[in-house]
Amino acid sequence: MRATFFITYIMVDGWAGIAAEILMLKPLIIYHLKNFFLVKTEKDRKEAMDPGSLGFNTGEPRIQLYFLLGLVYATVTPALLPFIIVFFGLAYVVFRHQIINVYNQKYESAAAFWPDVHGRIITALVISQVALIGLLSTKKSAQATPFLIALAVLTIWFSGLCKARYEPAFVRYPLQEANQKDILERARETNLNLKPYLQYAYVHPVFRDDDDGEEEFNYKLENESVLVPTKRQSRRNTPVPSRISSASSPSLPEAVPEHSEP
Repeated sequence: MRATFFITYIMVDGWAGIAAEILMLKPLIIYHLKNFFLVKTEKDRKEAMDPGSLGFNTGEPRIQLYFLLGLVYATVTPALLPFIIVFFGLAYVVFRHQIINVYNQKYESAAAFWPDVHGRIITALVISQVALIGLLSTKKSAQATPFLIALAVLTIWFSGLCKARYEPAFVRYPLQEANQKDILERARETNLNLKPYLQYAYVHPVFRDDDDGEEEFNYKLENESVLVPTKRQSRRNTPVPSRISSASSPSLPEAVPEHSEP
């Protein structure tokens, strides 16, 4: 078989790596060593039991490597595909369980790494298509080569289309959060004139003339806490407290008796 090495590699590194991920032998051994030598209080025990976060810098490139192997050997040696499919099935079940129930993620990037992942997947597709062109050329099927070249060109064009259409959502500021910041600025500084402020907003501090006014404005933005009006009605607008919340809500105003006109 032509893919014996990669089949063995997937079974040893991929399948065994997934089994080691669900067993977590290394964190278990580290926990027992810390528990025996370092743990003195309950806080130390909780810190020793912390499993950490998922290592995207090591797990994600390995998954992309298996994806590349599956694409390249899909036409060269299709016998490799069942091992790849089993790996991705096990990886989905195990990593889904680990992310939801085990790991404590230290950050949330809001899928900011996805454009890089998409670019590498497109690169894997182009590499597999180039390998297919070379394979068909050796099999005396040169008449199919122009169609495969057109397929590679269409793949690159599709990558540029996706980048132009979806990449701004990952690199630009969301309009919803920008709108919230605008509402807060209007509430904090009702008489703010944005035209002179934006005129010097991107000028180097050395070339600015009115530094005091800008520093005063930034100080107000950082230190003032302003209540922003919303559409939600306050409970204080209720004229009479309800039967359920009258005993547990002392902040509600008492009902004002109506004076009957004589």
